[in-house]
Amino acid sequence: MNAYTPILVLGAIAAAFAIFSVVAASVIGPKRYNRAKLEAYECGIEPTPQPAGGGRFPVKYYLTAMLFIVFDIEIVFLYPWAVHFDSLGIFGLAEMLVFVALIGVAYAYDWRRGGLEWD
Repeated sequence: MNAYTPILVLGAIAAAFAIFSVVAASVIGPKRYNRAKLEAYECGIEPTPQPAGGGRFPVKYYLTAMLFIVFDIEIVFLYPWAVHFDSLGIFGLAEMLVFVALIGVAYAYDWRRGGLEWD
C-alpha cells in the first residue's frame, strides 16, 4: 500500500483542484445569461425547433462523428506501431497494411456518403 500513496495523494489533489475550480467559477464568475447562451449548441448550425420528444438528426452529423472516430482509432494504433516498428519486423508491417486497408474502407464509405463535403 505504501507504493500507491503518492498516486492516491496526486489523485486527491487533482480531484480537489477540479472541485475548487468548478465551485470558484460558479461563485466568482459573471452571471449574464441571454437567449443565445441558454440555447443548445448544434455544431455551429442555427438551432431549429424540435418536437417535445426530440427530433431526427441529419445523417451528415453521424458521418462527421464517424470520421472523427476513424481518425482517433487510426492515431491510437499507428503511434505505438511507429515507435516499435524495428522490433515488429515484416509481420508488423503486414498487419499495419491490413489495418490501413480496413481504415481505407471506412474513409471510402464516409467519402461516398458525403461526409467530407462541407456545404
